[in-house]
Amino acid sequence: MKKGCPYGTHRVIEPKGALPQPALKINNDMEIYDNEILIDVQTLNVDSASFTQIRQEAKDNIEEIKSIMKSIVEDKGKHQNPVTGSGGMLIGTVEKIGPSLEGKTDLKVGDRIATLVSLSLTPLRIDEFVEIRKDVDQVDIKGKAILFESGIYAILPDDMPENLALSVLDVAGAPAQTAKLVKPGDTVVVLGGTGKSGMLCLYEAKKRAGVTGKVICVGSRDITIERTKKANLADYYIKANATDAVDLLEKVKEITNGEMADVVINTVNIPNTEMSSILMTKDGGIVYFFSMATNFTKAALGAEGVGKDINMIVGNGYTKDHAAISLNLMRESEELRRIFTELYA
Repeated sequence: MKKGCPYGTHRVIEPKGALPQPALKINNDMEIYDNEILIDVQTLNVDSASFTQIRQEAKDNIEEIKSIMKSIVEDKGKHQNPVTGSGGMLIGTVEKIGPSLEGKTDLKVGDRIATLVSLSLTPLRIDEFVEIRKDVDQVDIKGKAILFESGIYAILPDDMPENLALSVLDVAGAPAQTAKLVKPGDTVVVLGGTGKSGMLCLYEAKKRAGVTGKVICVGSRDITIERTKKANLADYYIKANATDAVDLLEKVKEITNGEMADVVINTVNIPNTEMSSILMTKDGGIVYFFSMATNFTKAALGAEGVGKDINMIVGNGYTKDHAAISLNLMRESEELRRIFTELYA
């Protein structure tokens, strides 16, 4: 059996020397190396920014969505949207484990797992589309995938439906990072607060900011704002276009009496929301760009252009114990679990 690099560089076809995520093309042959895990794939949870772009390109036509996804995988060997650069994650069943992983992993053949690494670096083969649930960014397939030795994963819990766990694990980094960033008494704005990752961030922010803090939810639709209100996930709610920076600046200024936010968390799935996030943040504050639609150049030069001395954090999808922290929110909050069950399970 062939020996592989822990980071999967042995799978890179182009350009040589690259890691699998930035690589243009990787080998998706499903004959495993000695340090790889073969997964029989059930569901792809496509990154929200990526799936939104695919839906727009396909004009919401199911067959066209399938065609676009299939062509991405055939071209790249992985599901990495060429426009957004992002992927998503998957759930499936462990089919084979490379012999050199013996004693290094707690997995066994037959385990049901969610990969916690992006589809943008995961060798993937799609054999057949079973169902596309376009409103929740989930695609059931028949296919195979490879998890590298360095790849992180979660064994699916037995106290909640798999699709519910998948929807939470897909965005596990966001609430876990929120828990690290928000302090008692902070004013926090969650841009895209009515979405999947946004609601989890609101809940975590409210818990961490406490009774002396303020948590502000920004959403774009009455129906989703009303749902978030009923769950009491925030203290204030703003209906606005996330790309209208000046309008949002004025609305947040009014709520905060001009003090603005200590922490802004951007979870939206559309481009051009960098300046909205930046203008809402007080000097010395933090912007956490979890959104994969974020443009680093726009954020960096935009903050410079308006003279904002703020800390901007790239939305690393991983932080220590993020899977356990995020799944526990479904156990802590009956309201959150009810909403997520209705929407995603």
